[in-house]
Amino acid sequence: MAVKIGFIGTGGIANNHLRNLANIEGAEVIAFCDLVLERAEEAAKSWNDARAYNNVDQMLDDRKLDAVYLCLPPMAHGEAELKVIERGIPFLVEKPIGLDREVPDNILKKINEKNLMNAVGFQWRYHPAVKRAQEILKEAEIGMALGYWLGGLPKTPWWRVKHLSGGQFVEQTIHMTDTLRYLCGEVTEVYAAYGSRILHKRVENMTAPDVGSVTMKLANGGVATISNSCILPQGSGLTGLNIYTDQGTIEVRGNGLRFLKGKNDVEDLPMNVQAHALEDVEFIKALQTGDRSYILSDYADAIKTHEIVVAANESAESGQPVKLRA
Repeated sequence: MAVKIGFIGTGGIANNHLRNLANIEGAEVIAFCDLVLERAEEAAKSWNDARAYNNVDQMLDDRKLDAVYLCLPPMAHGEAELKVIERGIPFLVEKPIGLDREVPDNILKKINEKNLMNAVGFQWRYHPAVKRAQEILKEAEIGMALGYWLGGLPKTPWWRVKHLSGGQFVEQTIHMTDTLRYLCGEVTEVYAAYGSRILHKRVENMTAPDVGSVTMKLANGGVATISNSCILPQGSGLTGLNIYTDQGTIEVRGNGLRFLKGKNDVEDLPMNVQAHALEDVEFIKALQTGDRSYILSDYADAIKTHEIVVAANESAESGQPVKLRA
């Protein structure tokens, strides 16, 4: 079954999805929309019968679409989602889903009114390392977790401006926050401390913190801390989640999993896979079959992760812990 797809936003993350979709049978991208028409036209060149637009309404009215990918920067969410939902078109939206609570809450309300199939781009959930961690955790009791997203400063100008991106914890480290929720359960309270140590002195318009840690209470009684920094030289970073249990330590990273059960008892599972590709395969399957179980993160679930990162920013600003909404 052919799935005719449109893209709203044609930046870096869109290109990742497009490379994946080019290898998925039945996926046909026929429309691109971007504020800069030339970018949409450039993207359309690689696809048969694809058209370019710089107006969302025009694209949605002109092309009959089975799905839309929304690949927007954090500050641009809201209007485009509502236009897609109004027309009843299933969609995948990239994280983060906004900068505050109001916009995502309104989007979720409209999704529920339509009972519309949707997905949010938390691709780590599809990684085999995360699936193996789930299997291990069925027989283990979690004590605590330590997450980390340590790397360099992305080149995108809006990323360094906190009121546009939300900062690193919202825009980037949210992946580790979601993986923590997925594997270890819900978060009930957060306390965050951020700092501007280095980059604000060297990089123009740098208003986002360049270091930070967020401590979280879990509903199951466990505790977690996720730290991030963007001060490192490019290519020298590390991203992952360590989970400490009564059965040993589970280390989940993008290149695989290590389970340290004892001094001489270690399970190493190197995995050279692209979680983005797996996410796109499953989303297309869901569209082709109508089976939403292929989707591991929908909007209703993703909004819970979003709540954590918004609360973290609030805590960092106030200096006080923030309890999450029930």
